[in-house]
Amino acid sequence: MSREHFAHRGLPSPDGHVCGEQVPEQSCGVTTRCWCFFLSLWRVSYGNLLTLVLEKGFEFDNLLKYVKLRDFKRPNGSCGRNGYDKDETRMSDRVCIFAGQGAQVPGMGKDLAEDAEIGALFARANTVLGFDLAKVCFEGPAEELTKSNVCQPAIFTVSVAAFRAFQKRCPQVTFKMAAGLSLGEWTALHVAGVLDFDSALKILEARGRFMQQACEEQESGMVSIMGATPEQLQTICEKAGITVANINSDAQVVLSGRKTGVAVAATVAAELGVKAIPLNVAGAFHSPLMASARTKLASVLDSVTFQAPKMPVLANVSGAPHSSAPAAIKDAMLRQVTESVRWCDCVKCVIGAGVTDFVEFGPGKVLSGLIKRIDKSVKTVNVQDVPSLEQSCQALQA
Repeated sequence: MSREHFAHRGLPSPDGHVCGEQVPEQSCGVTTRCWCFFLSLWRVSYGNLLTLVLEKGFEFDNLLKYVKLRDFKRPNGSCGRNGYDKDETRMSDRVCIFAGQGAQVPGMGKDLAEDAEIGALFARANTVLGFDLAKVCFEGPAEELTKSNVCQPAIFTVSVAAFRAFQKRCPQVTFKMAAGLSLGEWTALHVAGVLDFDSALKILEARGRFMQQACEEQESGMVSIMGATPEQLQTICEKAGITVANINSDAQVVLSGRKTGVAVAATVAAELGVKAIPLNVAGAFHSPLMASARTKLASVLDSVTFQAPKMPVLANVSGAPHSSAPAAIKDAMLRQVTESVRWCDCVKCVIGAGVTDFVEFGPGKVLSGLIKRIDKSVKTVNVQDVPSLEQSCQALQA
């Protein structure tokens, strides 16, 4: 099976050997053959590491920093337990994860904001955005909350509020990594110290506005495909002329494209005996049809200062940790607008790094549900209001 077969779906090839000639002969003392052997061994959980090596020039030492390896030592021979430095092994085995668009619901964040410190967060959001975001979050109406330029900063603010309330309630609980789905990745970057609260709000308001404008340029949509094989997905994409938008789990993939293509995809899926569910969304998110939004967002990011993350943050476009270079993080976040979200690979990456507990912050439990589909053995809790905050703290401290 060729690499192009997987690239068509927005997925990396699972076989390091097919692309061995493209790997630099020496990478931190590791030969091409060693790279391919390493990648082929770990292709099930870390398929996207191939993309990091081939396309991003990801350094071997950085790779080992984030991936748990039991019998693999760094080129200089120095490594701690399970491939980590000794100080890294003291980190918790938890990851904080953040909700994406679609999780919004009127009333979200209201009881959390009764705490003065958390309430001040919503007040600050109102000032930065120039409209009463708190009122829309707490009271609706749903039609206003659903607008992309309102929804995205709203979910971000509620997610940050939940995270800060959790930190205040359970200061002893720490996190090894951060991740988020689509706009949730921006929240993850914020809590990891990459950008400040005000900047994230402004970016997300603009991002939502630009994405809505792109949706209005042409009729487009998305369709969820359940239980399809890679070959069936390729057939659907080729016949419908659409692309992979979200890889949510091994059994669920969302496709994006023009309305006509989405309709064809549903028909082809039915012919193949595969379940297809058209989604009620404004357009073809995470696809080339969002190109105008990506271009506009680039000009906004140019004026924002990014910092290196204080903890690893999973990148949607690669399924592996972001680089520590601010320019590379900006590039990845721009690519996220028009490329596939590899959520399944993000989850597998953190599980492979030794994470056992996932704490979801923000409205709803969508991510927790997706994670359980990927690996039923991990623990998931959610913090979205005061009752769930108390329950989660008790569960994690038990």
